[in-house]
Amino acid sequence: MKKTIMLPFLALFLIPLGCSTQAENVGELKYEETKKMVTDILKTDEGKQAVKELLADEQFKTSFIMDNQTVTKAIEDTLVSNKGKEFWKKAFEDPAFAETFAKSMRTETEKLLKSLMKDPEYRGMMMEVLRDPEMEKELSDLMKSNEYREHLKQLITETMESPLFQAKLQDLIIRSAESIRKENQDGASNNTQ
Repeated sequence: MKKTIMLPFLALFLIPLGCSTQAENVGELKYEETKKMVTDILKTDEGKQAVKELLADEQFKTSFIMDNQTVTKAIEDTLVSNKGKEFWKKAFEDPAFAETFAKSMRTETEKLLKSLMKDPEYRGMMMEVLRDPEMEKELSDLMKSNEYREHLKQLITETMESPLFQAKLQDLIIRSAESIRKENQDGASNNTQ
């Protein structure tokens, strides 16, 4: 009797378990089939073209870049955080990095100034400012002032500390030392003869 009572209860528990296992297998098969189908579609020329068009869409690019919190956080971590400040401080202590960075900025600055100098309106304004008698007097007074001399002193100091200037100076010193060494070797060989 106990067996006959237990059998229906056991059937009630085993049937749903069997169904759920079968449903999971069906779901897994559907996922695998869908995954294979999507990868096959992406490998076709039409799939590649669709992805290219999506990546070329300006609205997609801006929303993707602007809304990307990971990029924003990475920039904040790199530029704003204390860790970022330490990184940039250490990076600029390296003369090679500082020189490369200064050179890259120099090119863009030169391009900007050259484009401004080609602009007739900008050139006209510059000439107006430089020809103004009041401006000439102010410049003359400014150059005679102690403030200007201090500024000039600071400018010279900054130039001496500039990575580009230091690299050029280092190169000149190396060339000069090699030239002196060569002259000394030539003089020594002439004296021994």
